[in-house]
Amino acid sequence: MSNNFYALLAMRFLPQAEAVALETPDGAQYSFATLDRAAARYASLYRALGLAPGERVAMQVDKSPQALFAYLGCLRAGLIYLPLNTAYRDLEISYFLENAEPGIVVCAPAQRDSVARLAAERGVTHVHTLDAAGGGSLAEAAAAQADTFATVAAEPDDVAVILYTSGTTGQPKGAMITHANLAANGLALHAAWGFRPGDVLLHALPIFHIHGLFVACHVALLNASKMFFLPRFDVATVLRLLPQATVFMGVPTYYTRLLAEPAFGKAQCRAMRLFTCGSAPLLAQTFEEFLFTYRGGESGFLPQPNRWRDCLIDQLFE
Repeated sequence: MSNNFYALLAMRFLPQAEAVALETPDGAQYSFATLDRAAARYASLYRALGLAPGERVAMQVDKSPQALFAYLGCLRAGLIYLPLNTAYRDLEISYFLENAEPGIVVCAPAQRDSVARLAAERGVTHVHTLDAAGGGSLAEAAAAQADTFATVAAEPDDVAVILYTSGTTGQPKGAMITHANLAANGLALHAAWGFRPGDVLLHALPIFHIHGLFVACHVALLNASKMFFLPRFDVATVLRLLPQATVFMGVPTYYTRLLAEPAFGKAQCRAMRLFTCGSAPLLAQTFEEFLFTYRGGESGFLPQPNRWRDCLIDQLFE
């Protein structure tokens, strides 16, 4: 049995092939079968470009369903995914291209000329584009590829992703994350958070880092859960979709912005069973205010308050 993480994901979501995997704010829907075929097309494209298992794919693109499909295609083809913050500029991009030595770099169309110049200087063979609407040369080339692909076999210790550190203590360093790492993390969170049939995730996080891509997307895919896939956090859209979701994952500023909205309250959370917060510490005061509002202004016992104050990774409440 392959230890490619995509094989595990597909094993979990393909029994629900015709169910909705992603829905965007404009109402566009993508089934798990569509997602699987799209990942196959991207994997086929990478192979057609001559990228061999173990080569790096650098992506600095806006969040979109196509960006997620392109990532899953990397996993499926046995390539190593390198997500880059959309805020990075030429100096940072140049460093990552030199250090990681990717075989392809994908960027927004507006950045193509500058990225192509940097890629040429660093010996990167392929440069493609992908925009926020899911268009661009990468998506166009993938659309012409076969929609079936035999997922490349992987060993547990094969690297699946490289994530760079922030560089606060020197140059950013590439952390190598294996297929087994991704599987262990996803399955552990799936169990710890009690994901169940019918859960729906409201996804408003970026997908160029661990929280939005690995924590949120991986757990939802492992559960065959529908994701409301927002391009960014927009408080009005979140308020509109919250009543249709059961799970929301955010960062502290998402919760403070929701609390600042007069329309936010118990009614919007009527279907919610799980909120999580990560990426930065959540202040105890914010947690208590949010819980009070979530309960419709009803006072209640806050379990183990010091636990919430001390936790720097995730806060959960149901």
